[in-house]
Amino acid sequence: MAATDLRERSIGELFGRLSEQAAALARLEVRLAQAEMVQKGRRAGRGAAFVGAATVIGLGAFGAVTATLIMALSEAMDGWLAGLIVTVVYAVIAAVLALSGRRQIAEVGSPMPQQTMDTLKEDVQWAKTRM
Repeated sequence: MAATDLRERSIGELFGRLSEQAAALARLEVRLAQAEMVQKGRRAGRGAAFVGAATVIGLGAFGAVTATLIMALSEAMDGWLAGLIVTVVYAVIAAVLALSGRRQIAEVGSPMPQQTMDTLKEDVQWAKTRM
């Protein structure tokens, strides 16, 4: 609307129009917040999947392959030393996977929809200048 058109409107009409625009803006902000939360949830889910995979792989490998490796290594050294070597290798693998998953979860950051919060602040500033 042009400035001259706005001057010809009554205060009631102007406030009604402002109310309609504010409601439309609020609906858009809610949609933006939902979209941002879905995106953050997906990224956090991927990180949690890495942590879960680290746990499953660490436990499964420990239970299924440990005996075989210890037996194979015990042909060349004492059994206790073979068991220690296998345990250290598994611990290193599990640590690398866990750190990778933790890093991805940390990248997600705060669960708050930051982009929406920023645009809401801008909207408040815009509304203040219009009053």
